[in-house]
Amino acid sequence: MAWTWQIETADASPVTLESAPPEFTSQSDAESWLGEMWRDLAEAGAGQVTLLEHERVVYGPMSLSE
Repeated sequence: MAWTWQIETADASPVTLESAPPEFTSQSDAESWLGEMWRDLAEAGAGQVTLLEHERVVYGPMSLSE
C-alpha cells in the first residue's frame, strides 16, 4: 500500500516543494513524518494536508496552523 500526503495552501491550491513528499508503507509512518515536518511545510506555504491511501482520502484536509 502507498500512503501519501496531498499538500495544499489554506485555500486548497497545490504547494510546490523542493522535493516531493515520500510515499510510505504504512499510515503510521506517514503520520510520523508529518509530525516531524509540519512546521517546515507550513513555512513553505502549506496550510493543509490530506492523507491518501493510493487515491482514497483517509482523512483531511487537516489544517497545519497551530
